Amino acid sequence: EEQLAESGGGLAQPGGSLRLSCVASGFTISNYVIYWVRQAPGKGIEWVSTIRIISDDYASYADSVKGRFTVSRDNAKNTVYLQMNSLKPEDTAVYYCTRDARLEKEPGSQGTQVTVSS
Repeated sequence: EEQLAESGGGLAQPGGSLRLSCVASGFTISNYVIYWVRQAPGKGIEWVSTIRIISDDYASYADSVKGRFTVSRDNAKNTVYLQMNSLKPEDTAVYYCTRDARLEKEPGSQGTQVTVSS
């Protein structure tokens, strides 16, 4: 069964950092474009970042996170990471990784909660 599993969320203070992981099972993550998205309470899905690994390691970011978040991958671990620095309260959300270009959540994905608060 093909799955993506997110982890690494938690509580961080404003200005703090967290690193999220997106681990693939049942397929090779580097063969896909991977999107990080988030959903804040009462709001819709917001695109955060994209990484395209197989061709050119291209990465892109939403303006709201540019310069603070960095996406990367470890092919040996079949994992994509989202390093989040200089966190702000408005980054509070459930974060998901997905292969779906429509930014739909992967089936069974639980996401990982990020809460930024003092």
